[in-house]
Amino acid sequence: MRYMCLVYPTEDFGPSPEQVREFVAFRKEALDAGVYLEAGRLRPAETATTVRDRRGEVVLTDGPFAEIKEQLGGFVLLECRDLDDALTWAQRIPGLRDGAVEVRPMVEFPR
Repeated sequence: MRYMCLVYPTEDFGPSPEQVREFVAFRKEALDAGVYLEAGRLRPAETATTVRDRRGEVVLTDGPFAEIKEQLGGFVLLECRDLDDALTWAQRIPGLRDGAVEVRPMVEFPR
């Protein structure tokens, strides 16, 4: 099963050279274990545009719609045996330290 790990790092999360090394090591370990599928880092929330449909009218809003303490910083997509396995891997994701990682199972659509 695939699990999306949504990473909510602290605002001051780098990437510093040390943080880059930590992620490279995590990625190699997850690749070697056969669970790593993809990852991505997002630009700051103020660079976002929110798109909404209001009864057929498209409304665009600069930045996040609401002010929040934790902002989505990136994701790691894993393929794991089960939730326990995914949670074990999520604990190793750089950005967790002082931040948070939300783990959600993906809905599998037929191909």
